[in-house]
Amino acid sequence: MAAYKVTASGKRDFQLVADELVLGTLQYTEWFSFKAVITLADGSTFQIAPRGAWGTTIEVKAHDTVVLNFRMNWGGNILIKSRIHRKAFIFKQKSLFKNTYILQDKDGQEMLTIQPDFKWSNINHDYSLSATAEFDAFDNHALLLLTTVHCANYYMSIVTGMTVIAATA
Repeated sequence: MAAYKVTASGKRDFQLVADELVLGTLQYTEWFSFKAVITLADGSTFQIAPRGAWGTTIEVKAHDTVVLNFRMNWGGNILIKSRIHRKAFIFKQKSLFKNTYILQDKDGQEMLTIQPDFKWSNINHDYSLSATAEFDAFDNHALLLLTTVHCANYYMSIVTGMTVIAATA
């Protein structure tokens, strides 16, 4: 399994590293926003933004072309559709107590494990990611890695919001 590290610098910036090489960055445009920009090591950029009146679908675009999109379903999983990889993935929480997430293909095969590590120093999460050889063989896998980090941030903010609403009801 290939290992990757995503480190947070500040509240809105994340850097994807493997073998001490920076593969890309994820930068949120505003604090508490789902809008972000992914920049890969080759200089290509992708914009992430909610779509629609309720913003329940998040799109990843290269210029004006949607290359990935994702949305949370009623079961609490995030469904990712990739036009680049011509695949569908499921992002879900693997373990409630360890706060671990996985990315599966449509057949349920685990492709990626995402382990958040909360840092009190910047009140944010770093991430450790472990990918299968099949995942690493994908073209543009760095884009998919950073998209899954966005999914983890999205998931935690949605679940936290629901917990706050339930606690105040």
